[in-house]
Amino acid sequence: MTTNTTTKKVQDASGGPVWDWAAGHGPVTGALSATTGCLAVATTGAATGMPPAWALTVGAAGAIGHTISSLRDRLSARTIAMRSASWLVGAGWTTWAMTSGPLTWAALGTLATIGVGIGAAARTTLLHEEARELEAIAADERHVARELSAERRAIAAEWVDRVQRVCHITLRVVAVEMWPTGTGFTIDAELPAGGTTYDRIAQHSAALSADARLPHGCTAVASRGIDQGRVLIDVTTVNVLAEERTYPSDYTPLSIYMGIPWGYRTNAEAICVFLREQCALVVGPTGSGKTNMVHVILAGFARAADVLTWVIDLNAGSAGLPWARPAFDTNGAPVDGVRPGVDWLASTYEEAILMLDAALAVGLRRKVAYQDLMAQANTDQLPISAKIPQIMLVVDEGAEILTSTDRRMKDLAKKILEVIRMLRAMGVRTVLTALGATGSVLGNLMIRREAKARVCLTGGETEGMDLSKVFPGARGLRPDQAPYKGAGFMGTPESAAALFKVWRILPNQIRDIVHATTTIHPTLDNISGQAAGPAYATRWDADRTAWMRDTTHTADAGPSQQAPIGGLNLSALRTPPPGSDPAPAVDADAAVRAFMEQIDAQFGTAPEPEAAPQPPATPEPPAAQPGLNLSALRDSDDESGPPWMADATAAIKAAGGTGMKPSAVADLVRRSRQAVRAALKAAAERGELVYRDNGPHSVYVHPDHA
Repeated sequence: MTTNTTTKKVQDASGGPVWDWAAGHGPVTGALSATTGCLAVATTGAATGMPPAWALTVGAAGAIGHTISSLRDRLSARTIAMRSASWLVGAGWTTWAMTSGPLTWAALGTLATIGVGIGAAARTTLLHEEARELEAIAADERHVARELSAERRAIAAEWVDRVQRVCHITLRVVAVEMWPTGTGFTIDAELPAGGTTYDRIAQHSAALSADARLPHGCTAVASRGIDQGRVLIDVTTVNVLAEERTYPSDYTPLSIYMGIPWGYRTNAEAICVFLREQCALVVGPTGSGKTNMVHVILAGFARAADVLTWVIDLNAGSAGLPWARPAFDTNGAPVDGVRPGVDWLASTYEEAILMLDAALAVGLRRKVAYQDLMAQANTDQLPISAKIPQIMLVVDEGAEILTSTDRRMKDLAKKILEVIRMLRAMGVRTVLTALGATGSVLGNLMIRREAKARVCLTGGETEGMDLSKVFPGARGLRPDQAPYKGAGFMGTPESAAALFKVWRILPNQIRDIVHATTTIHPTLDNISGQAAGPAYATRWDADRTAWMRDTTHTADAGPSQQAPIGGLNLSALRTPPPGSDPAPAVDADAAVRAFMEQIDAQFGTAPEPEAAPQPPATPEPPAAQPGLNLSALRDSDDESGPPWMADATAAIKAAGGTGMKPSAVADLVRRSRQAVRAALKAAAERGELVYRDNGPHSVYVHPDHA
């Protein structure tokens, strides 16, 4: 008449102990309940003249009922026997006590002895049942382990044979770990003696993948083990790169210290980068998903509570526009309760110069102003927090800026390199993007040294994708392993270079992230804000963000405001003035014949430069001639050269001692390089310019700077 649970005490709201009457009985309370119940029934039955046989009948029924319930619960025979015996012994004592008197010392002593026996037996059976339950659980675990161990042993034997066949190396497998995502496994093995290193296996990655008949997009990659005599072989069996996954909708706050997720590995686990001290480099050709990758990076920074993002994109600011526009209305006024997803956006050279100057000023000011704070923290690095946030400078196609030969881009490059070189400890880091993994782009030592977190999106592109330049020392990486858009390779100081894929993020999700992270964004600390100056304080003024809302951009001057110039006169492309009758439709063949006759007439009557008469002392403006006018391609007979020569001379003078190449002058005046070279040569012969011959780097210099 006991159960396998114990009586529990609970505390009421007033703090005093109360009994939990819903709880079952344990060995002590069960025995006490059984003996007191028998005494009560015997006393009542003796006083009322109850037939003693009724107690035996109730005891037999209780024993049968507990036997049935115990069999249903699959209890042991010991427990069933104990419970049945408890009912029968209690019923027997009750029957005897009703006939001989329950209040005698013999009856009470016998009852006490029965109670102690029931309690001891209940305790013994309870321990036995717990042991049986634990043994059953352990048996199930051993069964699962045997099955799993058999699978792992088969995998280990298979890959030992495969590595021996392909790499001619005999391994001893220590462990096989199955990935929780079910997309592959990792083999931990010991290398043979004799100085064998893990890269002996890493360089045969493609051959091992082919020998294992892995699906496309799955690889077998070897990496460093726990020591130099061990190797880890990550084998992907499910191609997770083929499917497109959207950016996770969990916009919980992040920190620069806990890592920013940028994508997921082939084992479907997210991969994070830690950019407190290091910069990052993202390489990807057109169509590889690089712009989407930039948005994923900005999404991670927007979720960080201790990061402010400054974006430089000289391609009309397209990388940062979706993150800034939701915070402003059509008139440029801030939207209540919404902050931009990026803290500053530069789309022009002038704005980029202001941003970089502000970043340098902030970093230099922090070095002096926060000395006491760093001393208190006992560190030589500025403690980054929501009160003193880190500035992440994202420069789209920044690697191309660093290698550009344009004078203005060189100025930008110089400032970017200063930020990278000087401001690591003060919490200003950069993320640069590039279009290709070539030596010209990655030739800068500063990029290779500081950009420890590197991404190379291939999208199946092989041209200009020299992975050995992005991940020097990595073995077995081939662009054709990641033929999907948004897929490529990623390596950080915390994880070796390996396949990964970036999440897909869409404009509507960008808007959701901007609204969801508005309360997360930190503000620039007062010391840094004062150092950044008015350029930072007025960065979101309506006049400086007007370009974001300019959807009807037109030329500075319309056709009616421009002076007539020579050249092609394509009157058919001009819009007729209002109120004029449209030109009548003409036959196509007739139009072609008329056009050819016009060309014949024009070139037949136009004198060549040699035969042209000398202009009068005071030349009169030539009459406007309709049709094709190619006179601008001829050299002018004016001693000062063609009309655009004055602008070219002024630009060369402004360039100072560096001068200008003929190609740069041609781009400036919008003339053919052949015509510009001839005019510049003539100007040099007249003494108006000085030609500095330096092979392909030859330039023209103004005499004032020669």
